[in-house]
Amino acid sequence: MSKFEIGTVTKGKVTGIQPYGAFVALDEETQGLVHISEVKHGFVKDINEHLSVGDEVNVKVLSVDESTGKIGLSIRATEPAPEKTEASAPKKPAKKRQGQATVHTESTQGFNTLKEKLEEWIEQSNREDLIKK
Repeated sequence: MSKFEIGTVTKGKVTGIQPYGAFVALDEETQGLVHISEVKHGFVKDINEHLSVGDEVNVKVLSVDESTGKIGLSIRATEPAPEKTEASAPKKPAKKRQGQATVHTESTQGFNTLKEKLEEWIEQSNREDLIKK
């Protein structure tokens, strides 16, 4: 029987890194694997951006396979989950589209000014002298 029970949180040291996860030594003779999906909350593209060999990490024991001796670990499970907010969503830089106009108005009414402009734009689009042929 393993001395590391499922649900236990302990300290470990990263001993190796592979594209799929990191090996963490729990003591002199016991090692487990932190799968890349268990490194942190959110998507991890490159594990090397988050962990290095020699790092001390807190890990939670997720699974213990008595027959093979393999131990599944999680760093993510030892950290509080981030609150779901729009700020936590990946931010994409705003791209200025070609031909995109910037309109500066004195009004603070928001979309009401768009409604007024829309009527003006529709009127302009129907004018024969403005239609390109």
